[in-house]
Amino acid sequence: MAGEGRPSTVFSAGQKHVDGRDEHGHDDLYESFRCSRATEIRKPDSRGSEPGHDKIKTMTRLRTRLTELLGIEHPIIQGGMSWAAGPELALAVSQAGALGVIGAGPMYPDALRAAIRFVKERTNRPYAVNVPLYRNQADLILDIIFEEEVPILMAAQGGPQKYIERFKAGGRKCLHVVAAPSHAEKAAAAGVDGLIVVGSEAGGHPPPNEVGTLVLARRVVAAVPHLPVVASGGIADGAGIAAVLALGCDGAQLGTRFLMTQEAGVHAAYKERLLQAEVDDTALVGRGLGVIRMLKNSFAERYAAAEMAAAPKEEREKIFKSSSLKLAALEGNIDEGKVEVGQGIGLIDDLPPAGELVRRLVEECDTALARLGRLRG
Repeated sequence: MAGEGRPSTVFSAGQKHVDGRDEHGHDDLYESFRCSRATEIRKPDSRGSEPGHDKIKTMTRLRTRLTELLGIEHPIIQGGMSWAAGPELALAVSQAGALGVIGAGPMYPDALRAAIRFVKERTNRPYAVNVPLYRNQADLILDIIFEEEVPILMAAQGGPQKYIERFKAGGRKCLHVVAAPSHAEKAAAAGVDGLIVVGSEAGGHPPPNEVGTLVLARRVVAAVPHLPVVASGGIADGAGIAAVLALGCDGAQLGTRFLMTQEAGVHAAYKERLLQAEVDDTALVGRGLGVIRMLKNSFAERYAAAEMAAAPKEEREKIFKSSSLKLAALEGNIDEGKVEVGQGIGLIDDLPPAGELVRRLVEECDTALARLGRLRG
């Protein structure tokens, strides 16, 4: 990838796009997640397997309501990031026991169908497709996901009424992305199976209310205690996963951390620039216009100057629309493109294979939970 300066996924070059206690009342944090060390011999999946799965491995499993609901080994979800979350990334994450996600946001229908088939022909493990419900042809995209028998739908930026009845009747699991307690309560009432709560630390499209993950996730857990809740935003390692489990969440979604893997399908220049970023190198751009969190660059500085000068909305909107994620993620223009990334980028300094990353996250989370358990003595 680095030598070619292009996205690593096989679908990138030819792909078409468009712009306390748990439920059981346990007191002990470590025991409440029913952590168990399982030594198993993994044989290669008949439809493909990661190298090394035929060896004996000792792996901690964190069993939560999320893992039971989705049939995954670890309470970790890879974010469905536009341009980055292609089929190679989703496959690698699912094969490692977490939930891999295909990001349908920028895909044409035929490209999405091909991506889904790429994954399901190579694994029998659960995977998901993420759909922003506001996008063009959203109904057609939902039809394809249903027809291809994708086991898990992840939907965002719209109400679940658009899909819930059909997908639930078809036996699919439905996760809905929310950014406020009121949205969570409405989605729960509509019948979704679980919620993904996105805090302001997240890259891409954080909540307009700018409430952080720590507060927002805890508030949603209290509002809908009967549903599995997944926290997202600012989580970049296993300690972060342990932290949201301690809040009462059933899992964590990581976007920026999986963006920085070998399989993520963005331009090499995008990743290389982000390896140099610190925790304070992002900014919220476009308040009132569809705010995004992105890397500070020439475009972000130009928009910030207009905002500071109290420029009319029309002028700010013109600047905002002059750039795009595609310009950065696909074309590699890091100065003028929208380099969407979360604050967690300051905790990241490498580009591992996604499967290796999942295993590392599980080990880190295990270590953090064990440390918390020792504090009780």
